[in-house]
Amino acid sequence: MTAAIVGGILMSIGAVFLLLGGLGIFRFPDVYNRLQAGTKCTTLGAVFTIVGVGVAEPAWIFKAVLVAVFILLTNPISAHALARASRKSGVALWEKSLVDVQQAPEGAEEAGAEAADEPVEETAEETGGAEEPS
Repeated sequence: MTAAIVGGILMSIGAVFLLLGGLGIFRFPDVYNRLQAGTKCTTLGAVFTIVGVGVAEPAWIFKAVLVAVFILLTNPISAHALARASRKSGVALWEKSLVDVQQAPEGAEEAGAEAADEPVEETAEETGGAEEPS
């Protein structure tokens, strides 16, 4: 009886997270914010729901935990792949985004071209402390 109550509570928490994730996907302005809302909320929602089913039905707990671990491992990786593909294909940030960490600062291209002409000298600290024989 208590396992069914605890399982029901966990499934309800999962349903709330899934609802908030769906609301975030609907309300957020660009693909990157939507991915963030969808990934975090749906990961937690799915894990709580699946573990709740495992607690409510003790015979399924091993399978439920296995599926929950799979979701915990694959959801963030797939969201990263989607965000990276969006970025590489040129999907723009929302115009009111404050920081674009992938954008090069002004003048970086000129500085990079000048630095490419200068020879690079490695110190012993950069090479792991080992000095090359002359």
